[in-house]
Amino acid sequence: MLDLYDLLGKIKQRPSLYLGKRSLSHLHVFLDGYTFARRQIGIPITAQEKDFEKFQEWIEHRFKQANTQSWSRIILFYSEDEADALKRFFELFEEFLQRENLPKVDEETNVEMVDELSIVVGSS
Repeated sequence: MLDLYDLLGKIKQRPSLYLGKRSLSHLHVFLDGYTFARRQIGIPITAQEKDFEKFQEWIEHRFKQANTQSWSRIILFYSEDEADALKRFFELFEEFLQRENLPKVDEETNVEMVDELSIVVGSS
């Protein structure tokens, strides 16, 4: 069985096959149906599904938007049309996935935390 991120990869490759047309709104409805169906048949939430729940907050922060619109509506607002919004979703989703690979910075001390080492940010 595919996990959520594998499924998104397949949708990215052939969006019309899964969504009917290249449309971010269709993707959002597809994902809502996917989640609903899995919960209805008693499949517990996976680590990827739990991680994807953070995408909404990440998009709100990324676009400096209050939490009054869905991630798809925010992306669509900043896109030319549904097809462009779908393309942007996959670009943003890749960026979202890379957030874990970015160094963490302690804002109080301006120190970058890398594993067990600390490196001062901005010092030369």
